[in-house]
This record gives sequence, C-alpha cells and structure tokens, in this order.
Amino acid sequence: MPLQRHSRLHLCLVTLLATVSIGSGTLHPAAAAPGDGSRDQPDQLQRQLDGLVAAPGGPPAAVVLLQSGDKRRVLRAGVADLTTGRPIGPSDHTRTASASKAYSGAVALHLVQQGALDLDDTIKARLPHLPRAWAKVTLRQLLQHTSGLPDYSRDPKFLRLLAADPRRHFDSRRLLDFVRGKRLLFGAGSQYHYSNSDNIAVALMAEAVTGEPYETLLRKIVYRPLGLHETSLPQGYEMVRPFMHGYDVSEVPPLDVSELIGASGVWASGGIIATPRDMNRFIRGYASGALTSPAALHAQRRWVDGASEPAGPGRNKAGLGIFRYTTRCGVVLGHTGNTPGYTQLIAATPDGRRSLTVSLTTQVNQSTTPDLLKKLRTMEESAVCSLLRMQ
Repeated sequence: MPLQRHSRLHLCLVTLLATVSIGSGTLHPAAAAPGDGSRDQPDQLQRQLDGLVAAPGGPPAAVVLLQSGDKRRVLRAGVADLTTGRPIGPSDHTRTASASKAYSGAVALHLVQQGALDLDDTIKARLPHLPRAWAKVTLRQLLQHTSGLPDYSRDPKFLRLLAADPRRHFDSRRLLDFVRGKRLLFGAGSQYHYSNSDNIAVALMAEAVTGEPYETLLRKIVYRPLGLHETSLPQGYEMVRPFMHGYDVSEVPPLDVSELIGASGVWASGGIIATPRDMNRFIRGYASGALTSPAALHAQRRWVDGASEPAGPGRNKAGLGIFRYTTRCGVVLGHTGNTPGYTQLIAATPDGRRSLTVSLTTQVNQSTTPDLLKKLRTMEESAVCSLLRMQ
C-alpha cells in the first residue's frame, strides 16, 4: 500500500476510534412538530435526498427504498463508486453496522418462542464463564441496552490493537474479554446505555443453548425463513460484490474506506453485510413478529427512553432489539447504524406491511457531523411520511 494512502487510512481510523460506540443512553431526541405530513410530496423527498448528498460533508451517494404491500419505490442520489461513476441501487451490498443488532434480536426472540431461551435468563445461568459481577444481567436487559455491561469497543487495549492493524482478525467469541475485569456501569436494568457488548452476549447466549454457531443460527432462523439471499456475516474485511463504496468525505478527494476494517471485531453487534433489498425484507418480517410469538412480541414492545445510534427520525424509544420512531406522520419500528463509510436506517410499520431502508455512503453521527445528522433525520422523517401515504 502506498505510504500516502496508508497515512490517510490511519488518520481515518483515528477519527473512527475517537467516535466509536458513542451511544450514551442520555440522548432523547425531541419529537418533530405535529402535522399530517401532507407537505411531504414525493418530489420533495427527492429534493431532500439530493440536498443531503450535495451538503457539506454529505455522502457521495444515498438510496431510499419504500415498500407498501407489493408496491415499491426507489429514490437515489449520487453514485455507488466515485471512480467508475456507477449508479447506486437497492441491489448494492452495504455494511448494516448496528442494524445488525436487530438480527441478533430476531435470533434471540425466536429462541424464546421455542422455549430454548427465556427473557429472564441470566448471564450466570447461560454464560457462567463471564464475570460474576455481571451474573444478574438478563437477556431482556441485554436486548434493551439496560444491562450496564461496559462497552468492549471503547476499551483502550481493543482500540490500540485496531489502530495497529485495522484489518486484524479478532476472536469474535472472546470480544468481551477486553472488559471482563470491569464491573457493570450501573445496576442491571436501572437505566439505558447503548453498548456493543450487549449483542455479543446475546449471540453467545444463543450459541450456548443451541450448541450451534451464531452464523448458522442466522441462516436457519432469519435468512432462510425470510428469503434473504444477499445477507451474510463475514469475518474478514472484504465487501460482497456488487457494493456501494463507503467514503471518508473529510478527505479531499474522498477516501474509499469500504474495506478499512474487518468484521470480526464487531460480529453480532455490527458485522452483517446486506443489500437494501434484503434489509427491507428483513425488517418487514422482524417488525411484524413473523419470526416469534405474540407473547415475545408484546415483551419486545415495552419501550424505555433511549435512542438508536445514530438517532432515528422523530422521537426514539428502545424496545428489545428494536426501536420505536414516532414521527409527525406515524410510528415505525426499526434500527439505525453507522460505521466508517456507511449509515443505515431500516424501519417498518408494526404490522410489517410498509417498510423503508435508507443507506448512505459515509458515516453520520452526532459527535462528528451533527448538522448532517439533523438533515438526515429530517429526510428520514419525510421518507416515513411518504411511506405511510403510499397506497
């Protein structure tokens, strides 16, 4: 790798390490102004999408997929690859980032339906090798980010290793070792705090009760029933082709960071690669409870104050492996995510009949790009309004 390019990648990684895992549990996004969304015409949504791409620090490309019943609508702006100028589309692969946490929620809630897991199962009962200080933490608390587990991805040793080799292969099932000497941040269940450690523990619980690798459980419980043929959880850094290239736009020209880091260091908390088309299929099934039971679905929708990372449109509340976004036009359920080069929103109405995905090709978050995040959330809310008007 040329020295100049290596230096630019290292600077990008330093920026990542300064902002990784910043969900604080203290963010409560204000509700949007009331209204029926009648001003959100389709051409306005396209203008907002174009404006987002054209904004300072905006993504080189963005694609929005809306679906109501069997009717689909795709809006796009920019290009998937700045080198070739190839247009972006819903069949391009992307990093789902923290939206991957919804998939671990789907696995866990299905196992609850089967009776293999219970929402009140504790770390002590299912993962006795983990620290005694975490013993009373339950599956329910892990899924809702009220566990108090310290976030391994903020641990100084983990960050040093990642900085030394961004594509380093971590043992995904040992990621919690980075924080095993630490106590809970607060009493389990007493408050909300977004932590990447939570979904690592969820996946380990699923493996413990089934004796099968988490990747196999994803295929059996999620991919196959929902017909997801463009979704995977790799260990390496390579993207699945074709893919939308992700960029660090703080560099001039923008630096392609699509394959900057490996997936083994995020695993069940953020490693899934999928297309918007597949993400759309997933969230329709997941939000509606197609993979679980009415009782588990009812438990999943007991909301607490807490935002996804980055915050989704409207007012955010946290359920079990899912968030409720209350907008001026109505409610959708889903998850967001961001990682170097990518930002995602997947959401659907509670019955799963209407759904949307929003995929950007740069990282947007409150810490480094607050103005852009505000524009993004405005556009996402307009997308929800357009979705809910579709016939």
